[in-house]
Amino acid sequence: MKETASNKTLNLKSLTKSTVWDIQENDIFRMLETAEKDAEIKDNLRHYADIIRSAFMIEEIKDESKLLREKYTKLGYKVGAVKLAEDTKVVWAIKKRPIVRVTDLTYENIRHISAAKLIEVLDRNFGGGWDSLSQSIQDIIESGFDISTTTLPKDRLHKKGGMYDKKVADGYEVLEVEKGTWVEAIFAKLKPEIIKPRMKFDDTRNEDDEDDDLPEDDYNRPDEDDIEVDEPNDDEINENNYRTTFAIEPDADEDAESLSDYIADE
Repeated sequence: MKETASNKTLNLKSLTKSTVWDIQENDIFRMLETAEKDAEIKDNLRHYADIIRSAFMIEEIKDESKLLREKYTKLGYKVGAVKLAEDTKVVWAIKKRPIVRVTDLTYENIRHISAAKLIEVLDRNFGGGWDSLSQSIQDIIESGFDISTTTLPKDRLHKKGGMYDKKVADGYEVLEVEKGTWVEAIFAKLKPEIIKPRMKFDDTRNEDDEDDDLPEDDYNRPDEDDIEVDEPNDDEINENNYRTTFAIEPDADEDAESLSDYIADE
């Protein structure tokens, strides 16, 4: 399982259903102990307990006999006291949920196991090969791992310099599933984590700059080119030959109403 160097920096408030898979039983008791004086955590203890239970099995030991404690310890649980209120302490037995079957795989824990562990889980459940897995399980696995398969006769699968050798050299773990005289090879490699870049905005402009950039409001002002005037000779001007024409543009509001028909409601 992938180790996280920042386990000690995690606390209950920053814990999620994904990061909880990075920690161990002793980390849970440490977090609960340091949170005893935090009123916010106490008020939301059920919420944090639900997050812990997504990756850990928790049993409350009401009979604090030494025999019962030893029983849980032999089953792989860590046993310790947890203060749930000012004057109330309970004994919890905590154990990390094992990932032994493909149905134990989730979107939250898939990136917290190694490719070797995945191959171990697949080997324990396989019979029909990659296609025998449900689409939902395949989607979960491929969200954390690069998967590729090939099916070849036994004597050709390990051909020197072939796909098998190239994949292994590239760091892939491989599971071989026999299908009569043929073998299906399933290659798995953990995908690198992709950190999404954050958008940066230029906020160095001041209010004066913004005012300088505001365009002059000439929305309703007609262009000079839109006005056409016939200019006959002064001697010939009369009521029959003098005219002024305007190229009338469509009303802006009418355009806006027609555009609104193309805007989908959000």
